[in-house]
Amino acid sequence: MIEFHLDSTSGVSPYLQIVQQVRHALRLGLLREGDQLPTVKEAVGSLAINPNTVLKAYKELELRGLAAARPGIGTFITATLSDASLAAHAGLRQDLRRWFAKARRAGLDDESIEALYRDTFRSTTEGVA
Repeated sequence: MIEFHLDSTSGVSPYLQIVQQVRHALRLGLLREGDQLPTVKEAVGSLAINPNTVLKAYKELELRGLAAARPGIGTFITATLSDASLAAHAGLRQDLRRWFAKARRAGLDDESIEALYRDTFRSTTEGVA
């Protein structure tokens, strides 16, 4: 089961962070069709947020066709976002781990590594449709 984490410094609303985390887990094959999301009560307990925030996130996932609520049971994944590229993830993840280790050896802290990654990612995707 997915475990949600919120970043209060991200500037992204908590409900959208939950939606993004589910989408990322689907894309990475960590969640599959039929998997159950944490109940609202479980998510509220682990995140210390308003139940309406979790409900809003789950409703957004329903609107996107990714999840469905079963009253009295929970919310379940109804679609996937992973594709044939999933097989390439293991090798790419290993390359990224090496790159992160190299960045740390070069003296970069987590914030600097993230800034470098995001800047490089943006610059490589500019102009791509």
